[in-house]
Amino acid sequence: MPDTPPPLPAAAPTTVRLTKAGREKRRYPATVLHDDGVRVTVRADWAAPEARDFGFVRFEPGDVFTETYWRDRWYAVKEVRDGRGCLKGWYCDIARPALVAADGLTVEDLDLDLWVSAEGTAVLRLDEDEFAASGLPGTDPEAARRAVRALDELEALARAGGLRGLLA
Repeated sequence: MPDTPPPLPAAAPTTVRLTKAGREKRRYPATVLHDDGVRVTVRADWAAPEARDFGFVRFEPGDVFTETYWRDRWYAVKEVRDGRGCLKGWYCDIARPALVAADGLTVEDLDLDLWVSAEGTAVLRLDEDEFAASGLPGTDPEAARRAVRALDELEALARAGGLRGLLA
């Protein structure tokens, strides 16, 4: 069995790499808040120079993301706050378990996403059309099943009272 790298030290700078279909789609700096060997939490600023309006939320320069990744779960949960510290909500990426190394985290996006508004009244499943078009259900049926199961699990948690308990 390969050596497991030690947890990332708190307050250390790191890099988050988001991949999709084997290609890096985004890379950005972050700061490690906590790593217990299973779950790693980092803080990062909105990684794009311009705002992006999704219709249900607008991400913009000044927004701060507190991102939690698991080495053993098929999702990442990102708490989003504006520059004043006001909670916008949680953006959840369905992804393969995070690969964590001394130089950062690598996470493979599986297209499915979930948005949960700050007050919990909006719980939106996103990008199911992109997931179907990705071909993953045909090329890797087990990964596709895990992805759908992860989305269902997060949606159920969000509808049953929110994601705070998951992140505590």
